[in-house]
Amino acid sequence: MSGAVTQTDLSARHKEPIPPMHRIQQRLRSDEGFTLIELLVVIIIIGILLAIAVPSYLAFRGKAQDTAGAADVREAVPSAEAYFSDHNTYVGMTQALLKASYDSAFGPIVTVSNVSATGYCLSAPGQGTVIWYYAGPGGAVTKTKPTGC
Repeated sequence: MSGAVTQTDLSARHKEPIPPMHRIQQRLRSDEGFTLIELLVVIIIIGILLAIAVPSYLAFRGKAQDTAGAADVREAVPSAEAYFSDHNTYVGMTQALLKASYDSAFGPIVTVSNVSATGYCLSAPGQGTVIWYYAGPGGAVTKTKPTGC
């Protein structure tokens, strides 16, 4: 055997690392892909995550609708009381009048009903069949319909 070094020996000893971009380009040019099992596992994992996330989201959404309905009713009370301060009666108080004259941010889902000289009723929907009520003056925001509403 001779002591001559061949080109193959040199490349094996002094192999330079392949740059990462070159490896990515080689991978993209190849015909390799994902196996059916790998794709099925990913789909199953996504399904499990959705099964966990969707009920949580729906519960959160329902609570948010309830909170918004109750908050809209609470926000409407000062407008109704301001109307009484100006007119010494609740007669003639309407949703449109409260929005135009007292509070431009008056909740569009709040309804004014059963208006008399000494009282009124405000209501707004929550989630599903829940409706929030306020029988004023001096009432409380509640889910149960008070007398006079």
